[in-house]
Amino acid sequence: MKKIKNGWRGLTLSALAVSLLSALPAWAVDPFTLRDIRVEGLQRVEPGTVFASLPFRIGDLYNDDKGSTAIRSLFGLGLFSDVRLQINGDVLVVIVEERPSVADVSFSGIREFDAEVLKKALRDIGLTEGRPFDKALADRAEQELKRQYINRSMYAAEVTTTVTPGERNQVNLNFSVVEGDVAKIRDIRVVGSQAFPESTLRGLFDLDTGGWLSWYTKSDRYSREKLNADLEKLRSYYLTRGYLEFRIDSTQVAIDPEKDGMSITINITEGNRYVVSAVALEGEYLGKDEEFKRLVTLQAGEAYNAEEVANTVKAFTDYFGAFGYAFAQVDAVPEIDRVNNQVSFVLRAQPQRRVYVRRINVEGNNRSRDEVIRREFRQLESAWYDSDRIRLSRDRVDRLGFFTEVGIDTQPVPGTPDQVDLVVTVAEKPTGNLSIGAGYSQADKLSFLAGIQQENVFGSGNYLGLNLNTSKFNRQFVLTTTNPYFTPEGISRTFDVYYKTTRPYTEQGGDYRIVTPGVAVRFGVPFTERDTVFFGLGAERIRIDEGNQLPVAYRDQDGTYFPATIGWTRDGRDSALVPNEGRLQRFNTEFGLSSDKRYVKLNYQVQQYIPLTRQYTLAFNGELGVGRGINGDFPVLKNFYGGGLGSVRGFDQGTLGPRSEVIGSTTGETVNVGGAKNFVLNTEFIAPFPGAGNDRTLRMFAFVDVGNVYGEREKVTFSDMRASAGVGLSWVSPIGPLRFAYATPIRKFAGDRIQKFQFQIGTSF
Repeated sequence: MKKIKNGWRGLTLSALAVSLLSALPAWAVDPFTLRDIRVEGLQRVEPGTVFASLPFRIGDLYNDDKGSTAIRSLFGLGLFSDVRLQINGDVLVVIVEERPSVADVSFSGIREFDAEVLKKALRDIGLTEGRPFDKALADRAEQELKRQYINRSMYAAEVTTTVTPGERNQVNLNFSVVEGDVAKIRDIRVVGSQAFPESTLRGLFDLDTGGWLSWYTKSDRYSREKLNADLEKLRSYYLTRGYLEFRIDSTQVAIDPEKDGMSITINITEGNRYVVSAVALEGEYLGKDEEFKRLVTLQAGEAYNAEEVANTVKAFTDYFGAFGYAFAQVDAVPEIDRVNNQVSFVLRAQPQRRVYVRRINVEGNNRSRDEVIRREFRQLESAWYDSDRIRLSRDRVDRLGFFTEVGIDTQPVPGTPDQVDLVVTVAEKPTGNLSIGAGYSQADKLSFLAGIQQENVFGSGNYLGLNLNTSKFNRQFVLTTTNPYFTPEGISRTFDVYYKTTRPYTEQGGDYRIVTPGVAVRFGVPFTERDTVFFGLGAERIRIDEGNQLPVAYRDQDGTYFPATIGWTRDGRDSALVPNEGRLQRFNTEFGLSSDKRYVKLNYQVQQYIPLTRQYTLAFNGELGVGRGINGDFPVLKNFYGGGLGSVRGFDQGTLGPRSEVIGSTTGETVNVGGAKNFVLNTEFIAPFPGAGNDRTLRMFAFVDVGNVYGEREKVTFSDMRASAGVGLSWVSPIGPLRFAYATPIRKFAGDRIQKFQFQIGTSF
């Protein structure tokens, strides 16, 4: 009886074992026919797993080569730490030693990370309960955990992996961590700066030595990515101020011996400041040299500005693209005069070939339908390439608000030099929004507003919204649905269904109620890319359930109303959520078509955003409303209301304006009923939140509000307008735009109801 044994342990020695077997002379084992195959040493692995990996079966001829192959296959399963083949006559015995399995994975001493998140990461690499234990994977996990701590500037973190044997060949795996302190930036130096103060250059960086908001921004924690971004800001700062040959020589990051602090030193060479002496054009400009010259933003006599050079090259390329030349090459070649510190530029252009778009492909829209994106395109397939239309198409898709990213890539068609394909790549974002608002006053106490909106229902591009007001005294239910492409030409259709009830405040002592159910439909017709005109018609039944303290003005106001609306909007803002420049205008006209309640109601709103710098913005919001009765007085229940968010902050919501006597009152008691005229002017100075860097989603603002509501026969005068001033905070949070405002009335009158603190999610101004 001959035996062949492999006594090596572990996967790392398996190759040696196979080599030794392969190196044995052919006469070590005479080939024979297998009468039986037995497996010994199995605990959890099924015998079928072993038999399936063997390159032979009972009745096959066995030899040394097949034995070597069998050992390699079994080791390749990763389930065994040792494999031996033993031959007893014509019976082959496969003796295996299973690897221990992982019974439990635990963490101790971890505060910076969520243990469940770490377990999931280990599960993804195969290190989890029930799987065979692999020391190499455990080492890899330990090193990765250390790297994650380093990424969070915790250089003193120590990770110890403990493997504890258990019953039935199982092990418990524990990662014990001593996190230590966060290594914070102690010092940042910019060495070599002469033209600008070092403090000015450090002020460009997102990284800093800490401040009162560092707990939120983590700006005093070192990050290689942040440092690279700061270096680019530093380079851009010099290159846009004439320093053509500026360079960053080196960057050193030194860690303290205690590993709880670090210093950053940036060595720079400024070079000389250069002035542009001349700009010339060379190459083919399609006979439109004068048009291209007007696109040049570089000016002779001004300091060199790399940003202006890049803008000019881009403007040339885009202008070529407007004529179908998608691959135009434009180079700005500098000619440097170091003696006089001057630089001249030659703009060389080669339009290449004119192309047309063969096909437009859409990628990344896992939820939105292709047609939702394609219908926004103004560049058509089988039409000449037009960069202006492509840019407009990209902006229209981006303005849908369904995607976090929208990109368009131009790809040549192989073998066809005059054709290109456009690849539109989008990244979907959640389009469901929850809006919540609240306010506190002596009358309403704490009241809530809530809304649920889905801007892209089932990926169709349609809007569905439900808004609720749970105030004890002013409740409403509004259901809205919009189809932005009711017709292929882009005419939108909106349906509104609402039910509103209004009750007097407790302090007024009344118990009457105004109930208003209604429906409305309106259509939006796009006249230009920025202008849309709206037409609508509605029907509502206003019922007044009489009771105590009913205002005299509400008498005979119930009935059926048929409001018809015509409106116009133009939105030229650079962003709907975080605007920095541009203008938004809205104009709306409402006509009452009921025979006994005919009226006209006009409302105009304009918002203007003026960028003072890249970080500071001055914003204005103005609103003017006028109502007039046609065959009588203007219906009181159609009045404007002022005060609170969206109006004059600091005053209770909807409490400004005329008041009406109460029916049956013997003391001359009055209540607010709004007015037929409305004037509001809001001014805001918007600044970045301290410590938030360039994050425009978190900003603070100071404001001044002026306005009031007037009766139909009252004259709008500034002498009785209310005014307030205050500060606020705006944040584009994960659940919607959030605005806090604290206002103090600076001009108020007796009887005004004050509400200094207000906040709302999903509002503007």
